[in-house]
Amino acid sequence: MHIQEIFARDPVTLSYEFFPPRSDAGWENLFSSIRDFEPLQPSFVSVTYGAGGSTRQFTHDLVARLHRETSLDPIPHLTCIGHTRSEIRSILERYAEIGVSNILALRGDRPREGASTEGDFPHAADLVREIRSFTSSTGEGFGIGVAGFPEGHPETPNTLTQLDHLKAKVDEGADYICSQLFFDNRSFLDWCERCRLRGITVPIIAGIMPITSIAGLERMADLAAGTRFPSALLKSLDRCRDDPESVERVGTHWAAEQCRDLIDHGVRGIHFYTLNRSRATREIHRTLGLKGPASLA
Repeated sequence: MHIQEIFARDPVTLSYEFFPPRSDAGWENLFSSIRDFEPLQPSFVSVTYGAGGSTRQFTHDLVARLHRETSLDPIPHLTCIGHTRSEIRSILERYAEIGVSNILALRGDRPREGASTEGDFPHAADLVREIRSFTSSTGEGFGIGVAGFPEGHPETPNTLTQLDHLKAKVDEGADYICSQLFFDNRSFLDWCERCRLRGITVPIIAGIMPITSIAGLERMADLAAGTRFPSALLKSLDRCRDDPESVERVGTHWAAEQCRDLIDHGVRGIHFYTLNRSRATREIHRTLGLKGPASLA
């Protein structure tokens, strides 16, 4: 289903992100988790794409299997670093052939040192333009999502310039924005207001990642540079840092309260970064009494 139809159907979208496994055991573990996700009736799910296209085939295989074997509506990530126009066209044609309706267009992380980053698309806005110009053999195009960074992007310290880059992606044809993970709703809501002041009016989906371990918290600090960890959250985690079950309980509770507050403030959607695990997300749904997007009307 095209993302615009999804937004028309669901007052608040609920969605999850998966990454493609690289082993047979990983595939089986993932699909065991996916069987837990299906009853939650998400609006869609997204599938990540490795730096420089390093998981290109795995991503396509997971998207195809989700489309073929489950009730979930998959949205593949697609990055532009290191890709030629012909490669991107080939990927889009393959997705169109299996019935995929939407793409999340990203610049993408730079690949490991020594790998080529040359390609025909210097910026995500260039990739959005290319996807928007694509028409399948049935005359249909893709819905397009792009990334947004509520607490800034490490490569662009100037926050006004960051909004210019986001506006450029929207002007090229993006249908919605999915935010980087955050733990401070005030930062996210303020950023949404600044987006509107800049003339960015497409739906903005909030990216939420429940903390389930101290090690996971430390990885987030490395991977999501600039993300603010509120002191109240850190204090709560520090009090139970030697009790893994309590750490997960605190992290899940914090994420659930984030979601409750965001829904109360009229957020257009919530996207859970699941790390291919279902327990925390299912607990948040249970805590909030959610039974799919229709329950948020």
